[in-house]
Amino acid sequence: LAVEAVRSTARVIAAEPAGADDAFRSLACGERLPMTNPNTIADGLRTGLGELTFPILRHHLHSVVTVTDEEIVAAMELLWSRAKQVVEPSGAVPLAAVLSPAFPRIAGLRHVGIILSGGNVDLRRLPF
Repeated sequence: LAVEAVRSTARVIAAEPAGADDAFRSLACGERLPMTNPNTIADGLRTGLGELTFPILRHHLHSVVTVTDEEIVAAMELLWSRAKQVVEPSGAVPLAAVLSPAFPRIAGLRHVGIILSGGNVDLRRLPF
């Protein structure tokens, strides 16, 4: 909502793990579906889509991109190796989506902004 308020021509694209894709499935069928047996390294995204959140997403999202756990780990590693940022798996999902072939190619797209969040990672257990 904030992005849209600042720039009405912006397109908001959501990202979520393929193993916890209730938003993707819900938006595709037009009704909120429950999260069933989430299976992803991105433990912060294993929760279900909220009743209040769903209508907002349905109205404001351009699309939802799902990514594999392998893509999430690759994004975490890229963030560490290039930007020296430690980001937990859930926080790396947006970068994984932008790097994914599934990311929508929008005509005239000039800028992409992503939100990286969460450094709740045990450095001894990094998946790369």
